[in-house]
This record gives sequence, C-alpha cells and structure tokens, in this order.
Amino acid sequence: MTAPTASATAPAPASPAPAKPQRKLNLRPAQGAIGVIVLVVILEVLSRTNIVPPTMLPPPSQVLSDLVSLLGSPEFLAHVGSTLVAWAIGLGLASVIGVTAGLILGSLRIVYEASRALIEFLRPIPAVALVPLAILVFGQGTQMKFMLVLYAALWPILLNTLYGAREIDPVTRETARTFRLSWWDTISRVYLPHTAPFAFTGIRISAAIALIVTVSAELLAGTPMGLGSWILSVQTGGGSTSQVFAGTIVAGVLGVLVNAILKWVEGIIFAWRKEQHS
Repeated sequence: MTAPTASATAPAPASPAPAKPQRKLNLRPAQGAIGVIVLVVILEVLSRTNIVPPTMLPPPSQVLSDLVSLLGSPEFLAHVGSTLVAWAIGLGLASVIGVTAGLILGSLRIVYEASRALIEFLRPIPAVALVPLAILVFGQGTQMKFMLVLYAALWPILLNTLYGAREIDPVTRETARTFRLSWWDTISRVYLPHTAPFAFTGIRISAAIALIVTVSAELLAGTPMGLGSWILSVQTGGGSTSQVFAGTIVAGVLGVLVNAILKWVEGIIFAWRKEQHS
C-alpha cells in the first residue's frame, strides 16, 4: 500500500474572516460650518478695521444681535408670516395646476402640440417683469403676491411633469391600451406613479423660486406686509444697515429650511427609488 500523501492528510486552510466595513465619517456638515465661521471672522475684521465702511458692511456680530432682537418682535414675525402665506398659496396652486397640466399634455399629444408655442412664449417671461401689471389687476395685497408666485413656480413643475410623462416606456402605454384602460385609469395607474418623482423635483425647484419672487414682489411693489416690504421700509426709513442684513439672512434661512423639509419629505415618499438603485 502506498502511504497517504501530505495533501490528502493536511487540513484545509481556514478562510480569513471577512473584514468589517468601516463607516466613514460624514465631514460635510463640519466643513460647511468651518467655512461659515471663517467667512464671518473675515467680514468682522473688514468691518471693525474700517477696510470696508460699516455703513456698507456692518459687523456680523451686530447683525446677529439685531437678528436675535427681530426674532422676538411680533411685528417682524407678522411680516415673515405674510410672506410665508403668499408663498404657500402660490406654490400650492402652482403644484396642482402644473401637475395636472403636465399629465394632460404628456398623455395627449395633440394637446401638447397645440399648446407648445404658447408655453415656449410664456415660459421665458420673468415674473418680476409682471409686477406692474399684477399691481394694476390685483392691487398690492397678498393676492398680487401669490399670483406672481403661481406664475413663476408653475413652469418647473409643469415641465418636469411633462418630461416624466413623455419618458414612459411605449410598451407600458401599449399594454394599457391592450387592457382597454380608460383615459382616467391610464393617468392614475400608469402616468401618475411614473411622473410623481419628476413632479416633486419640480416642486422643490419651484419652492426656492417662489420664495425669491415673493420677497422681490414685496420689495418692488411696496406691499403693506411682507419680509420684502419690511426690508424696504427699514432701508428707506433711516434704519440701520445691520437690520437690513438681518432681514436678508432670515429670507436665506427660510429658503434653506424649505429645501431641507421638502428633501426630507421626498426621501420618505420616494424611498422605493433608493431601494431600486441600491
């Protein structure tokens, strides 16, 4: 008999244990905070040393002090509330009209071709250019503001919804026809689920545009209430420049908060998209 070979008797080498994936720290928030702090320090030095006159660039410390005081002022908060009301009404109407019109134009080609020239004509007109006309038609109140917001916010929502509807697979459309689905069933079961992420992206884009247009309309039209009209009254009434900067910061913070909230809502509603791409 032949002796067993070494390869037959030696135990198989143990496979190495899989290395645990190391979690990477998300340093973006810290990096962003450092950038803001560095900018604030630079601006403070420029203002305190009179390299830039304080009348043009007030010290950030003074702006922060005025900002804290304004957040405790009921009058100022009423102006901010007026801006948010006009923004919310205009964006809400734009969302309903934009999604509805986008679905109709995307599902009915003949309607799209008939209205294409009108859309291409109206879309490039800036909403701010319509402020004088809006004042003549609607006055200087909240109605004027949310109508301008409606016009400005409509286009990103409509075009994103239209794009999503036109991107539906032709096989899916033919399948709906094969099963003889009605137009309403086709819209609700085929078009709407597919275009919903596109429409929400348009709403996120329009939310920032709507806030910009609201404040701009208040500034240009001199409305009785609103953040823009408050900034205008402080600037023309001999108020301090730091208060103007503080009001501007509030407008910027509102934009950041609105985008963050909509992004959070999008992550919840369309969580299935992340699962598909993962």
